[in-house]
Amino acid sequence: MSRESSSTELTVKLTEENFDEVVSGPKPVFVDYWAVWCGPCRVMDPVVEKLAAKYSESILFGKVNVDEEMNISSRYQVFSIPTFMVFRNGQPMDAVIGAVGEASLERLIAGALGTGMS
Repeated sequence: MSRESSSTELTVKLTEENFDEVVSGPKPVFVDYWAVWCGPCRVMDPVVEKLAAKYSESILFGKVNVDEEMNISSRYQVFSIPTFMVFRNGQPMDAVIGAVGEASLERLIAGALGTGMS
């Protein structure tokens, strides 16, 4: 699936209209802030998809296109992409910036789930 669509069966496209409702839902939410032109974002896409498949029962995965949703990016002070942020009960808990390894994102997810993975 092309990056332009920004969502797959495993991820939700997050917009001004649905963001607050989604991140305030019953599951923790992993948010991928990205842009079409961002090379490192494209590099991270398969990693995010793999994690979305692995953790889909316990955490929701969403994507914010920073060019289309500038208000969301601004509200959470996302100045570099990719940025990966986890939310719980509508509040950001932690974030990782840049093209990082899968293990770094798994630690972020573990923190959101309270599993304390190291």
